[in-house]
Amino acid sequence: MKRVVYLILVSLLVFTSCKKSNNPIDTNDYTPPPVTYSGKVYQTVKIGSQVWMKENLDIGDMIVDNLNQTDDGRVEKYCYNNDAANCSKYGGLYQWNETMAYDTTNRLKGICPDGWHIPTKAEFLTLIENVNNNGNALKAIGVGTGSGAGTNTSGFSALLGGMWYNSRYFYGRDYNATFRNSTGYGSLNVYMDSSDININDAGKNYGFSVRCIKD
Repeated sequence: MKRVVYLILVSLLVFTSCKKSNNPIDTNDYTPPPVTYSGKVYQTVKIGSQVWMKENLDIGDMIVDNLNQTDDGRVEKYCYNNDAANCSKYGGLYQWNETMAYDTTNRLKGICPDGWHIPTKAEFLTLIENVNNNGNALKAIGVGTGSGAGTNTSGFSALLGGMWYNSRYFYGRDYNATFRNSTGYGSLNVYMDSSDININDAGKNYGFSVRCIKD
């Protein structure tokens, strides 16, 4: 009898161990470590199988809105309304070539730190699938209104940082967030008053937010 009980217990332990080993780490059970990059600490979050920065990238030297970003050996950024405080809160706004670090051979890492890269369109589509196509799940609590009020159930913590138009003016702060991807000149967009998420093909000269994803 004791031998039977022993065998049953061993079988249960083996089954439990195998079951756990086949399960991915749940978002709620795992907090990836922060990343220090160019003097700033970025918090991170696991969403499905992806690990994202919870904050928009904010590196480089601010240039004013009537100038284009150029390949001059330094990272350049726009700060909404030419106010550095907006970069501190919302991150910088980057044209596509600047985002990609003018790299024509490896258009992934861009201006992200080592071990991270600019998300592809496919990776954004996976993110959208992970939040059930609900933009509110991406937006920080207190961001958006009405049917577009953020719940941040994903932990992505998006703020509505607006954009820089290639016609040289800023638009959309507290109305929309637009994130660069590395596939063509595309972007992911969420809005103040809607739970919609969409991916657009946008001009490379627009200045958008950058959110890095872990390799």
